[in-house]
Amino acid sequence: MLLTILYNVIDMCNLLLLGIGGQELIFIALIILLLFGGKKIPELMRGLGKGVKSFKEGVNEAKEEINKAKEEIDEPENKEKKDN
Repeated sequence: MLLTILYNVIDMCNLLLLGIGGQELIFIALIILLLFGGKKIPELMRGLGKGVKSFKEGVNEAKEEINKAKEEIDEPENKEKKDN
């Protein structure tokens, strides 16, 4: 049952990974499990999650700064239009 679910999830991910099949993903997962062990994988995933969260925060901050700069550029133009 669990293996069937895992295989279905792997097949769904196949489209995202551009041709890597289910057997290859299972092989890669087993290699990772052997290299890091069952106890280290959750720690690695937590670290990966924190990294992604930090990246998203950085992207949002950059977007905010760009929007602020755009608003500052647009403000003088709006004042000139109001004066005319």
